[in-house]
Amino acid sequence: MGRTGTSAPANRPEVLIQSVHKAFGGKPVLSGIDLSIGRGELVAIVGGSGCGKTVLLKHMTGYFTPDSGRVLVADHGSEPDANGEPPLRNINELSEGELDRIREHWAVVFQRNALLTGTVFHNLAMMPRELKGLTDEEITPRAKKALLDVGLDPELVLHRDREALSGGMAKRVAIARALVMDPVLIVYDEPTSGLDPEMCVQIHELIRSTHEAQPALAGSRAGVVRTSVVVTHDTGLLHRLMPRVVMLSAGKVRFDGSYSEFIASDDEHIRPYLGEMAILQGRRHE
Repeated sequence: MGRTGTSAPANRPEVLIQSVHKAFGGKPVLSGIDLSIGRGELVAIVGGSGCGKTVLLKHMTGYFTPDSGRVLVADHGSEPDANGEPPLRNINELSEGELDRIREHWAVVFQRNALLTGTVFHNLAMMPRELKGLTDEEITPRAKKALLDVGLDPELVLHRDREALSGGMAKRVAIARALVMDPVLIVYDEPTSGLDPEMCVQIHELIRSTHEAQPALAGSRAGVVRTSVVVTHDTGLLHRLMPRVVMLSAGKVRFDGSYSEFIASDDEHIRPYLGEMAILQGRRHE
């Protein structure tokens, strides 16, 4: 059976979370999270509303600072260590400039897409322009490739306004915006929440193909593969992608193991949650 309340062993960690605690207004949200996400893994983080999934995600990406404990991340912008590995950095000890340099190799796909007012190109160009200093002429071929990778015709949508996009197209553009950064680590926050079943299947396959594609950094450095973390309630996604499943409950890691172990578990916290997943997935906003 899967490991309950422990972290799966992972070589060459991309993200290493150690004894992280976080409370808001005196109310504990994370209560000693230990989790290692290995390079190249596809990990789904699940759990009921209020269990701490989004708070954990914000610690992983440096937007929250733990009350205690630490979060280490692989720094792909630095020279490899003596073992040829990207060094691990304590994310909360970095300056804003150092953190921005590490974030050049990350991307986040938000639950509500978080597309900016303006055109598709404006959305795709913002991060390469701000973080990598690229010109529009340098960004355009990257943007077109990213749109093709998510199944959109760049000639039709590159200069289309955000307001003219359907829900499914907006989700694809949100993923294209992540891909244009060619990330080593990509994080999805509820990527299929509120979508119809047919569109969910398309997004599942898009997450799979995106995860399996090697980032360009792989061409210049051995062993570089993409790591994907998906916060979700989507049982269809788990069934199709068969990720490692990490379940949070009451601010702790309740389960850490394979999808097959997860659905076969007779844990008293897991069984009720499995029954609730379809209801939670259907809510556009929690």
